[in-house]
Amino acid sequence: MLDQISKAVEHLKSRTGVQPEIGVILGTGLGGLVKEIEVIDTISYEDIPFFPVSTVEGHSGKLIFGKIGGKQVVAMQGRFHFYEGYTLQQVTFPVRVMKSLGVQRLVVSNASGGVNPDFEIGEIMLINDHINLFPGNPLIGKNYDELGPRFPDMSDAYDKDMIAIAETIAKEENIRVAQGIYAGLTGPTLETPAEYKMINILGADAVGMSTVPEVIVARHMDIPCFAVSIVTDLGVDGKIVKVSAQDVIDVANRQEPKMTKIIKELIARV
Repeated sequence: MLDQISKAVEHLKSRTGVQPEIGVILGTGLGGLVKEIEVIDTISYEDIPFFPVSTVEGHSGKLIFGKIGGKQVVAMQGRFHFYEGYTLQQVTFPVRVMKSLGVQRLVVSNASGGVNPDFEIGEIMLINDHINLFPGNPLIGKNYDELGPRFPDMSDAYDKDMIAIAETIAKEENIRVAQGIYAGLTGPTLETPAEYKMINILGADAVGMSTVPEVIVARHMDIPCFAVSIVTDLGVDGKIVKVSAQDVIDVANRQEPKMTKIIKELIARV
């Protein structure tokens, strides 16, 4: 793994002079933040050694280097998922590369299904904890002490200071936000009503197919994380309807400008 990270970083440094402080991972239908970036370099995933290639609708597959809010950033326009057939180590490989490029904080977005009965479609949820329901963990296998400890602590997976700043920004901008717990499942099926009920009983407020592996790996390397989820459908009794991938993208697109405003200002303030 260390050799693969080194080769990917070496290639990227040969293609851009940007030294990013902030890493950003953009979820389904949430790529609009790129429009706010003063783009300096764009590199396709397929050109980067050992990078997977995104195969999902709504994920374009580019690494964007530039500036936003006065900070140098690297943004993943399109992420990887376990359900695409990648291992959890492959899914999280870009986070390893970001750390080696100098990234000091990670900002993640996703689209999710809401299981909190108080939520509405389009709810913007600041993630304050997660439940790992993937059939594995990206840290299983040999531990590389150069990257992080064998048994990383996850009591502060989501940075409280960044959450507080985001809450302040939302109030200033009159944007409704909630805080909640995100459960990560494999997909690619959306959940059955019984599964939604189970997830709620377990204590989660929303469920999705990403974010958890990336945050685990980031925290393994001591990178503070901030994550925000847009609730694109509801897994609540009496509110469950059939949903397509396009429906998810449409809701995400409608709420994306609000999320972008919060993230852009957050990056400027941290």
